[in-house]
Amino acid sequence: MAYGAQADGGSLADHDSVTAFRSKRVVTLDKVRPASVLVRDGVIVELADWDSIPANSRVHDFGELVLLPGLVDTHVHINDPGRASWEGFATATRAAAAGGMTAVVDMPLNCSPETTTVEALETKRAAARGQCFVDWATWGGVVGHEGSIGNEADISGLIAAGVPGFKCFLIDSGIDSFAWSDEAQLRRALAVLQGSGLPLLAHAEVAGPVAEATVRLNAGLADWRRYATYLASRPDEAELEAIGLLIRLAEKFDAHIHIVHLATARALPMLKSAREAGLKITVETCPQYLWFAAEEIPDGATEFKCAPPIRSATNRKALWWGLLDGVIDFIATDHSPCPPEMKDRRLDSNDAESGRFDRAWGGVASLGLALPVVWTGLQDFGGDLSSITKWLSGGPARLAGLDRSSGASRKGRIAPGFDADFAVFDPDERWSVGEADLHFRHKLSPYVGANLRGKVLETWLRGERIFQQSNGTALFASVSTGQELRRNDP
Repeated sequence: MAYGAQADGGSLADHDSVTAFRSKRVVTLDKVRPASVLVRDGVIVELADWDSIPANSRVHDFGELVLLPGLVDTHVHINDPGRASWEGFATATRAAAAGGMTAVVDMPLNCSPETTTVEALETKRAAARGQCFVDWATWGGVVGHEGSIGNEADISGLIAAGVPGFKCFLIDSGIDSFAWSDEAQLRRALAVLQGSGLPLLAHAEVAGPVAEATVRLNAGLADWRRYATYLASRPDEAELEAIGLLIRLAEKFDAHIHIVHLATARALPMLKSAREAGLKITVETCPQYLWFAAEEIPDGATEFKCAPPIRSATNRKALWWGLLDGVIDFIATDHSPCPPEMKDRRLDSNDAESGRFDRAWGGVASLGLALPVVWTGLQDFGGDLSSITKWLSGGPARLAGLDRSSGASRKGRIAPGFDADFAVFDPDERWSVGEADLHFRHKLSPYVGANLRGKVLETWLRGERIFQQSNGTALFASVSTGQELRRNDP
């Protein structure tokens, strides 16, 4: 829709109902420009020139601050219901709001029951009711059962119930009741998904290379407090074999396959070739793979543990180029928190066995930090604010089917017909992450102490402010107004 067009073909004569969000730097899909974003009833109705504000409109003038579309994170482990002591809807969505996010999509494992049936989905919806500061959706799960039939019979029901897609593992998920899927089970699931337009999200590691590497390490009496040991136990080959399998499946089925949290840059050439061949494959990576490097991780620092693992500085640089070249589509956090004791960090003891990577839960806590982390790292690669919009808003919204200009799911861009979701961002503020800046439940995160550039100052959801930084204090809306986004809503 062109600039200046109306979302509904109507007029703006009813000035009193219009609110203008004005900035010298409004970030759209293809440019940064001075503009006034005109909003009625929580929806953008016009993207006008900076000085084109109807008389009697309410005006929020952000000056030189950047107005970004609300961020969308399609890889969040909220863990509710059942494991709200790890994280819950209230704390996760507050953290998301503080980071400029206005929509998150929850992963179907770590909660209990796992979201693999319609009944479990309804349990999750009940847990979320009245708790969410941002809008949310949840993936369904595809699980296997020891080489036999998995939950393929539940996929159609979950589609009808409104999930935007499905998540599976090709290796042990860490949750016994969310079993990994073998090739036969993946084929059966893809046969159901074929033609639906819904993606199958895959944790792309296979077990063989991991098991072989672990046996070798244990035979050599490896020190599991060293990050180098953990890295060696999850070799690149585990990802490469899994991605090779997924590419072969994409050649056989008319279905969208999405690779979550790509960690190895060695997969980029095969992924580029698959895309050039027209296969329906998309890819995400995560802030931790773009910010940290294996050589810099201290022994015993299990807050850095995730799977696939954080790899070398050379690999990190190659992932950045994969993003800039368009082989990697976007960035999602894979926020996967847990209670500190599950990280095997007994900080008040003298136990030399504390901090073992083989015993620690795998997952990086990061929700709310993606924008400044990515923006800071991007400074070394000459990227711009339009790239940020593509990677942290438009791309993830498209994966989850939230990027439509009509219906209930209108996320990921500043354009007529889309929700008035905004992140007000100061791209120049420099700050250091402290525990007070973390709004998720447990404050153990590898980002504590990181020196960042750029800070979210306000977040708006459907034209209402839900977060504000005021004199160093984080202020949140007194009422949680987040809504569930269902793929099949009219």
